[in-house]
Amino acid sequence: MDYTGDPAGPPVYLDAASAAPLHPVAREAMFAALADGWADPARLYAAGRRAQQLQEAATAVVAEIFRVRPDELSFWPSGAAAAQAAVLGGLAGRRRAGRVLVHSAIEHSAVLHAAGAGETTEVGVNRLGRLDLDAWATAVAAPGVALAALISASHEVGTVQPVAEAAASCAGSGVPLFVDAAQSAGRVPLPSGWSLLSASAHKWGGPPGVGLLVVRKGVRWISPTPQDDLYRPRPSGAADLPAIVAAAASLRAVTAEAQAEAVRLSALVEQIRDRVAATVPDVEIVGDPVDRLPHLVTFSCLYVDGEALLHALDRRGFAVSSGSSCTSSTLRPSHVLEAMGVLSHGNVRVSLHRGTTPAEVDRFLAVLPGLVAEIRKEAGF
Repeated sequence: MDYTGDPAGPPVYLDAASAAPLHPVAREAMFAALADGWADPARLYAAGRRAQQLQEAATAVVAEIFRVRPDELSFWPSGAAAAQAAVLGGLAGRRRAGRVLVHSAIEHSAVLHAAGAGETTEVGVNRLGRLDLDAWATAVAAPGVALAALISASHEVGTVQPVAEAAASCAGSGVPLFVDAAQSAGRVPLPSGWSLLSASAHKWGGPPGVGLLVVRKGVRWISPTPQDDLYRPRPSGAADLPAIVAAAASLRAVTAEAQAEAVRLSALVEQIRDRVAATVPDVEIVGDPVDRLPHLVTFSCLYVDGEALLHALDRRGFAVSSGSSCTSSTLRPSHVLEAMGVLSHGNVRVSLHRGTTPAEVDRFLAVLPGLVAEIRKEAGF
């Protein structure tokens, strides 16, 4: 039965946490870099020198924004690749200290897959998705810990993590801290105290296929893959220099806009939180209501199949995602929601971007309650 009707307007994209729409500055920078960024920047002839200048300029822009040295920064084929390189390289560089990776229970799956190659200690979170700092301090102080990993803010529910406090515990135990800043970079100020950090350009409006890895000086890192220089983080193969230039240009643009956008989007998120709670029965708004990313909100609807709700919203022209894999074919919920101990049925993550308008949010909020009611009715609730 098709209970969704016809879309009431143009498509509305509300999944910026997966990939933000390409920033106009990124598009312009990429087209410009295609003319001079195609040559090998390691070569000494004129075309190579021009490419090298572009590469150095892009690196300098990102390094200044991240407040790191240019030689601490490298570009990778994706944010996931950068995060996994941080974990695997950080563990390899600290083999003499131990083999254990301490990580939160809500890390991105890319980090968890890398962690699965060795010994791990998982630290839990509370119902709002915030790290248990006492358990963290105990875990990083245990013998044999080589590295710790903590996401800067949850990619599923938006809760900002106490990175500075966690970093202080790591420093007291002599353990480097890796921070996955994919959802934070370009949106909110980066946390302090970390030793390694990764980010992903397409999360802030840069092009896909550009990840960033920072390894601070004094941190021992050994490449998990064969390289000419084992101690300087960099991926194998040629870099996509035009995409890197576009990533740097867009990062500079979104950073300049970040404070104003945070205020604007946070107000829209508050509207979503309030209206969903008021108009959808048996719903739980998950994540910290205060210490959260400004653009992201997640809620779960009891007696609703999440996949059915996402498809119904898609047919009405709304692109959203789910923090839960709990569908008719998979009974296990998201590991993040499971760690928080919150409702995972009918889970919807809405994440806004610089192009999101109040009218689009109003349309979404007008359509949602009826869709949830119809899905429940079809399911016999």
